[in-house]
Amino acid sequence: MAQGHYRLSLLLASILLVSGAADALLGGREPIADVNSPHVREIGKFAVEEHNKLAATKLKFQSVIKGESQVVAGTNYRLTLTAKIGGVSKKYKAVVWEKLDDTKELTSFQPL
Repeated sequence: MAQGHYRLSLLLASILLVSGAADALLGGREPIADVNSPHVREIGKFAVEEHNKLAATKLKFQSVIKGESQVVAGTNYRLTLTAKIGGVSKKYKAVVWEKLDDTKELTSFQPL
């Protein structure tokens, strides 16, 4: 009987462990290890260019300082980036949703 409880406990622990790992992948935010990767820089540049279109500004993308990704129906990228305007470098927080069809949408862009 004790062995049956042990197996049941082990099975439940395994299910909880796998369930927790899935939650971390789906919906949980993860730090971006390499903010200088070409793909992350592309996302940052897209954010600045899209903001320029929407707000009629002339920011020039410089770099991504840090970021997080979140798996949704695609991937949300929350980036802290720098951009220049009039020769002055400023920090911004941008959120870009990269959809499953590889299209992108700027969902937020704010000065820090």
